[in-house]
Amino acid sequence: MRRPLSRRRGTTAVLTTTTALALALTAVPASAATGIGDPYFPDDGNSGYDVTHYDVRIAYDPARTDHLDGDTTVTARAVGALDRFTLDLKGFEVASVTVNGAPAKSFSRSGAHKLAVVPAHRVADGATFAVRVKYAGKPDAEGWHTLKNGGADVAGEPHSATSWYPSNDHPSDKATFALTATVPEGWTAIGNGLPGPTTTEGGRTTFRWHEDKPMVTYASTVAIDKFTVHRTKMPDGTPVITAYSPSAVIDAAAEAQQGDVLTFLASKFGPYPFSSAGAIVIDGTVDNDGASALETQSRPTYHYALYDVSAAHEITHQWFGDSVSITDWRDGCLNECFAQYANQLWEEHNGSKIDTSFYAALVDENKDDPSYWSTKLYDPGPGKELDPALYDKGSLMLHALRRTVGDDAFFDTLRRWTRDHAYGNASFPQFEALAAEVSGKDLKGFFDAWAHGTTIPPKQYLYPGGLAALGHS
Repeated sequence: MRRPLSRRRGTTAVLTTTTALALALTAVPASAATGIGDPYFPDDGNSGYDVTHYDVRIAYDPARTDHLDGDTTVTARAVGALDRFTLDLKGFEVASVTVNGAPAKSFSRSGAHKLAVVPAHRVADGATFAVRVKYAGKPDAEGWHTLKNGGADVAGEPHSATSWYPSNDHPSDKATFALTATVPEGWTAIGNGLPGPTTTEGGRTTFRWHEDKPMVTYASTVAIDKFTVHRTKMPDGTPVITAYSPSAVIDAAAEAQQGDVLTFLASKFGPYPFSSAGAIVIDGTVDNDGASALETQSRPTYHYALYDVSAAHEITHQWFGDSVSITDWRDGCLNECFAQYANQLWEEHNGSKIDTSFYAALVDENKDDPSYWSTKLYDPGPGKELDPALYDKGSLMLHALRRTVGDDAFFDTLRRWTRDHAYGNASFPQFEALAAEVSGKDLKGFFDAWAHGTTIPPKQYLYPGGLAALGHS
């Protein structure tokens, strides 16, 4: 996620993360667990199952902005026998729940976002099961945003999925995703991944989208507007689909530059990880000033206009956050530190001397401000999972790491990271270990100072290697 403009910017594992968390909760039977075990959001998700696929079907009429009809099927594998389980869903009236086609014995709401389900028959350990939920009502504004013309856009982190469909709402449980969205004729629904058949009947048009690589729930989206849609291709043939709201800025040069950013980042991070790319550019919402963007998978969402700095940040998330996703919310630096530093890589690509124009300038500006250095980059604390420090201090850390280990080891580490953990989950301590392995250096002092420390790093870590001269200026 890109910070608001008003602020300064400067393999799939054999044992899934969800399974590992479930096994860790040995004191609580999987069927009774109410949360997946995240230290910052203990009520999020459920450790009793691992979702493999979402089939989300919605109907929306922009003339009635307070209503959404939903029919979602969640396919999952049980982690332990389940005589009950929960899904995450905010608001809505739930009309029915079935499990493997049979009506649930009971279902009820609890807490802020829990839908508790008791199936008619116990789900066996290891069994694949399908939960179908039909619901209707007003989507929650945390993730579902009404556009000024009545259209809609979904974006939000850490939470947004619960605003429009039932899910196991935690980044450790990734799944493929299919969207079927029905809207009045003349309107368009854009989603993640690749488009399927579009059909029109009785004055309503149904759009179909599918994302066939596992996705974190907060990166799923739908946008409904009278879009202008442009279709191009990357040099490797990957489709690039870019949709513009009626009042959004359509800038041919910026759109072409989107392709340049994609190509440049692939040269640094490894092959682009998804089957499609592009953007959703909306022209503002009723409840948002439009000063942010989000890395919705394969098709980031932007407000008002598409331009290179924002694109560099959000497209980087396709590798760091979407393909390789965090294990839990302590790991937010794996998303934001890297995406923010990509802005500097892009500036460097365009001729900027980032040792001085970025690094030295930002250190000099903040070296006498203890508060700037006081937030840890790994495990910053509840409520700080997307703290500004992850963007500013975090991008400084990555540049210092690059100068500590050298360009070859630094970029080899990034490419190894995106390759080894593609479409899965990983933690910041794993990144620390990989950086040390690839570089052959003892980096414990460096990461203790930068990622785990709460004061300005000592001079040997603040001005390492190629940055040493800056410390004597």
